[in-house]
Parts: sequence; structure tokens; C-alpha cells
Amino acid sequence: MSAASFLPRSLQAVLMVIIAGAILLPWQKELQSTATKSGFHSVPLGIDLREQIGQSGFLAALSGFRSPVAALLWIEAHAAWEKTEWGRMASLFNTVTTLQPHSLLYWDIAAWHMAWNASIAALQDKRQPSEVLRERARRQYIQLGRDFLERGIRNNPDSYLLQERLGILLRDKAEDHAGASTAFAKAASLPGAPAYVARFAAYEAAKVPGMEREAYERLRTLYDQGEKMRLPSLVTELRRLEEKLGIPADQRIPYPTASPSTLPKPSP
Repeated sequence: MSAASFLPRSLQAVLMVIIAGAILLPWQKELQSTATKSGFHSVPLGIDLREQIGQSGFLAALSGFRSPVAALLWIEAHAAWEKTEWGRMASLFNTVTTLQPHSLLYWDIAAWHMAWNASIAALQDKRQPSEVLRERARRQYIQLGRDFLERGIRNNPDSYLLQERLGILLRDKAEDHAGASTAFAKAASLPGAPAYVARFAAYEAAKVPGMEREAYERLRTLYDQGEKMRLPSLVTELRRLEEKLGIPADQRIPYPTASPSTLPKPSP
């Protein structure tokens, strides 16, 4: 009978995790090194993370079980959201994204909860009588959401999704149209980006004083790509810029002409 059989079951379990961690640690370091060389920025497991998830969770994560630990903490963060425990939710999301830095879903939803749900709740918090402090809290939560997206982008530089989400946040929550235009333009340059992202970049540029010419050229380039790009919103904005910039009549986009079948029939 081995010496380990005399140990309590709980200690045996911890011992197994430690042994597995020791075996997998070199492989884990090699994986992190490969990810860094590939342009990714995985966050190493450190003391701060151990304090957040406890000794058992830290050992499990160290032993290669990052994904299950992150999933459990994600459920806990959802419970914190239901209880409107915004600070605790933010801390849990931070841990989850540290454990799984290449999961776009975690970054995306964490940012949404902070910049939308938490910021609105802070502004409507009846326990805080000061409107100034409510507005300050709202802006702080929006900044937290932005921080999640920016860190997610650093860890996933080839994904358009988080760049697009950053553009939406800057447009709808920060009213930073220049920043939103830049974020949408970066998203449009990445593989798999839908066509509307390039339009959003031009729309936001058109709202920035001094960027109207750039916005016009972007929209005209999209218009010239063909009928599928000539959506009513694009055409309307393009005509508005033509008027504002004084584009010569012979260079403006044509107004549609009615076909014979759509002309009104003469009265009998």
C-alpha cells in the first residue's frame, strides 16, 4: 500500500492537481511563448489572479483547466449581474478574460454589461442623490467597458468584431465620432468584416468638423462599387455632403429616373 493511500481524499486531490500542474507547466510556458510570438498577448497566471479565484481555482487553472474555471466564474458573474452587484461583476469579468483572453464572447459581453447595463443603472441609482456623482459613475462604467474592448483587441488583433464593438461604444456612449470612425475603419480592414462597417466609418467621419471631404470620398468609393452598396442611408448622406462641399453638378451622383412602367397612366 502506497504512502499516498493514507492521506485524506482532499489532500490526495490537491496533490494530484499539484503533480499535474508540475507536469503541464513547461508545456503551458511553451504555449504562452508561441502565442506571444504569433502576435497574441496571453496574460500569465500570477499572484493577483490567485487572490481573485482562490488557491484551488488557481491550481486548477495552472494545471490546464482555464476554460472550465472561466466558465464557472462566468456563471457567477451572471449571478452578480442579476443582483446588480456591478463592482463584483466587473472583477469576475476581469478574471474570466484573464483566463480566456482569446474568447471574443467574454470580452464583448463584459464590455456590454459595463458600458450599457452598469452605466445606465448608475445614472438611475436613486440611492445616490447627487446627479453629478451619478454622471461620474456612468462615465466610469463606460470607461470600464472601453477598457475591456481595448484589452480584448490587444489579445485578438486580427478579429474585426471587437474593433466594431469599440466603434459602437465610442459612437453611442462616448459621442466620440472621430474615434468611432477610426475604430470602424480598422474593423473594416480586417478579414471577415461585413460591408456595413466601412459605411459606419464614413458616417462617423461625416459628423466630425473638418472630416467631411474624407467622409465624402469614402462614401463615393463605396457608391461606385455597385448597386448593392447604394443603400438609401448611404445615398442620402452622400447627397448631403455633395451640397455641403459644393461638389459640381456633373460630378454628383444621379437621381434615379422613373421607368415607363412606373409612370402614372393618363386618365381616360
